[in-house]
Amino acid sequence: MDAAFDASAVFAPSSPEFVADPYPAYARLREAGRVHHYAPTDQWLVPHHADVAALLRDRRLGRTYLHRFTHEEFGRAAPPPEHEPFHTLNDNGMLDLEAPAHTRIRRLVTKAFTPRTVERLRPYVEGLADGLVRDLVADGGGDLAARVAEPLPVAVIAEMLGIPEADRHLLRPWSAAICGMYELNPGEDAAARAVRASEEFSAYLRELIAARREKPGDDLVSGLIAAHSYEGEGGGAGDGGGAGGGRGGGERLSEQEVVSTCALLLNAGHEATVNATVNGWHALFRHPRQLAALRADPGRLIPTAVEELMRFDTPLQLFERWVLDDIEIDGTTIPRGSELALLFGSANHDPAVFTRPAELDIARRDNPHISFSAGIHYCVGAPLARIELAASLGALLRRAPELRLAAEPHRKPNFVIRGLRELLVEV
Repeated sequence: MDAAFDASAVFAPSSPEFVADPYPAYARLREAGRVHHYAPTDQWLVPHHADVAALLRDRRLGRTYLHRFTHEEFGRAAPPPEHEPFHTLNDNGMLDLEAPAHTRIRRLVTKAFTPRTVERLRPYVEGLADGLVRDLVADGGGDLAARVAEPLPVAVIAEMLGIPEADRHLLRPWSAAICGMYELNPGEDAAARAVRASEEFSAYLRELIAARREKPGDDLVSGLIAAHSYEGEGGGAGDGGGAGGGRGGGERLSEQEVVSTCALLLNAGHEATVNATVNGWHALFRHPRQLAALRADPGRLIPTAVEELMRFDTPLQLFERWVLDDIEIDGTTIPRGSELALLFGSANHDPAVFTRPAELDIARRDNPHISFSAGIHYCVGAPLARIELAASLGALLRRAPELRLAAEPHRKPNFVIRGLRELLVEV
């Protein structure tokens, strides 16, 4: 680490200019060293691919610390009591748990996302994508985000969970409000929206669980309920070893874990796919030669294009980890109690790993991007996301071969979750 380097002079997530294009700033961070303290959020920024990939697998780090320490022992203040509904919902999902609770929940959820199970969904996903694109083309164009990018993954994950079609319009607003808390230093307005959405989403899911308990179906909620613990068995995320960790290894979930798992799957099951779709098409419109090549040979290029679009403009720019035991990066000791900000967007543009990383290359073969994370928190829905992205890409190339940008889009002000407010197109 260059002691004279001021990361805050380069890394400016509240700046519209930085949010519009953070990649030049990432290059300066990588050139200045492997780790940088960022005073505004008291975090350590990690910009290099090799370090990010290794630290995602390092068990000295964790998404939570409550399986080993209290807030006081870890030197951190407990969340404000008024934020409790958000943290109850968020902290009992497997994304923010560590072993053994994470292991137990992920083992159950993974059964619904095996390659064979996901592959069986391909005709359904492709049919949905084709219908959405057909309607967009019939109208001469419109907002690609609202007409295709959003409804496709929402419908797929809602179908898997058994969410009634009449209720699916509720999911995207709840998800957007909750995900606002994943930004750096969210304000009180964002926190209030996330708390309200968490309360409403949790209440809805408890009603759905009660209905499925009375009348089980062939859906993931019913499957999770089958692993539901009886009342009084097990606790929450911070119960010292994880909920259910001491019940003889049984595969059981508390009701809160069922609620939190469903919320996580609904949020994560579409948020990244929506943003990858609109970011990807925006990139293609800005690189007409690449788009022309994709149109000329979609059968060969769609698989590599999906990976390259995920890399080129990464939908999740940053992922945080707590330091559970002291670690050292390039001679700098990062003490227990610190927080790392692993910069996925920077890692995906690291020239040590990617040839000409600033160029969009839809035929790129050597593409070890980390947009789906790595280690035990690798995205369980990555195979499904790839099918969804390929399906919408293929349908748009097939049904709208002359698709073009109708207006320059407005970018969302968020940094961590990177996307566009809209993507207006015409055919």
